[in-house]
Formats: sequence, C-alpha cells, structure tokens
Amino acid sequence: MHVGHMIQHRHPDDYENVPRAVVGIGNDYPTSFELAEHSHRRGQFLYAARGVVAVSTPGGAWVAPVERGVWIPAGTPHSVRMVGAVQTRSVLVDQSASARLAETCRVVAVSPLLRQLLVAAAEVPAEYDEGGRDGLVMDLLVAEICQAPVIPILVPFPRHAALAQRCHRFLESPRAGETIDDWSHALAMNRRRFTRLFRRETGMSFAEWRQQACLSVALPRLASGDSVTAIALDLGYDGPGNFSTMFKRLVGVTPSRYRGQPL
Repeated sequence: MHVGHMIQHRHPDDYENVPRAVVGIGNDYPTSFELAEHSHRRGQFLYAARGVVAVSTPGGAWVAPVERGVWIPAGTPHSVRMVGAVQTRSVLVDQSASARLAETCRVVAVSPLLRQLLVAAAEVPAEYDEGGRDGLVMDLLVAEICQAPVIPILVPFPRHAALAQRCHRFLESPRAGETIDDWSHALAMNRRRFTRLFRRETGMSFAEWRQQACLSVALPRLASGDSVTAIALDLGYDGPGNFSTMFKRLVGVTPSRYRGQPL
C-alpha cells in the first residue's frame, strides 16, 4: 500500500454496525494512494468528488472518473487505486436498503442531484434522525443510485485460469493491435474455440473487451494530464486519430475534451 498523508473523515469499517440502513462517509487521499484488497458487510457506492478511482475485483476492473461512481455489492473483495489527489464521498448501504440495487459491480452516471446528495450524506451524523431531514436525504440518495444510468465501461475477467492470466497481462500492458489469432495461438486453441470461450467467460466479444481494457487504462492517464498522442501510441495505435474515434464512440466526447474537463 502506498504510504502517504490521508485526511480521514470516516473509515468504512468503523460504521459497519451503525444502526442505520445508509451511512455516508468521506475521505481525502493523496496522489496514487492505494487501498489493498478488502470487503465490506454493506454494499458501497464509491464516488470521487475530485480525481479518479480505479476499482479492481476478482471479477473485473472498473474506472470511475469525474461524474461517475462505482457500485460495489456487499462482500465483494476489492482494491482501490487513486489517480491524482482524490476526494471520495460515498455511502455504505445495508442489505435492507440495497435490495433494489445491482448484485454485481457497475459504473453509473452521477447526476448533479446525486452528487449533491453524496456530498451532503458525508456530513450527516452517523446515527441521524431517520424520520427527519437527514433520513429523507438518505432515502432520496438510494433512490437516485437505483435509477442512475449504467455506464458500459467495464473489463470483466474470466474464470478460465489461462485466459484470466492472459487478460491480466493485457491490462498491465494493453496493445490495441492484438488479435484473436494472437491470443488463440498463445493459448493453444483454434480460433473458433477461443472466440466461443472468450464470449462465454466474459460476456463480450474479444474486440469489445480489448477496447474496454484500453479505455480503462486511458481514462486515468488522461485524468493525470498525459497527452492524447502519448497514450494512443502506448496503447499500440498508429496515432491519435483511431484512438480518438474509439474513445468518442464509447465515452461520448473526444479525449482532448475529456482531459480538459475540470476534476
């Protein structure tokens, strides 16, 4: 774990047994701080009010830049890497209040209303008045999380051991030019068997997964201020053009515009 100064507001483990269905927490982390793998009895909606958080679980990797949050179901082992100086505002949600929420990790859009509710929740006393204003804030917060649009940026990992190892290796050094033939040859499979296995294990085609993996690596680098051209070349693109086209199709804005958005 990265060692550095952290201004701690509330630690999740200290609030697992608070007699409230929803508890707001907030922390400020220095650049590149890392939280080692852990889990919570409650579900957690993790939001970076400033900076970017990258969440890794045994089932995949999720990147949440500004205006996005990650839902992490109860009991899910996860580690968190901070990109830039990160200010988190998140909530722990007991099973009694999270029945309507997803049973798997996902990234969702954070509307201006949801953002303000998350900021407000971090300042609410742990044992707030459930029948008063604070209880209404928490109820509305959960309702907003439930209806928040899902952002399709995820990198699911297969259970198949050899394929999972190859996926992890790709995420460590992604190359957009790698092909089905490259992977099927490396895994000693014919092309047809590989494509069927990959879709069955990840729920995606190889091309879709490869793009998501490249995107999950590019987003934190853009947030850190790296140039579009440098990122494109490091990912194996011939230049920024093809990378920008892929990025805009999946994210909705060009990399240059995304990088220029205030955190």
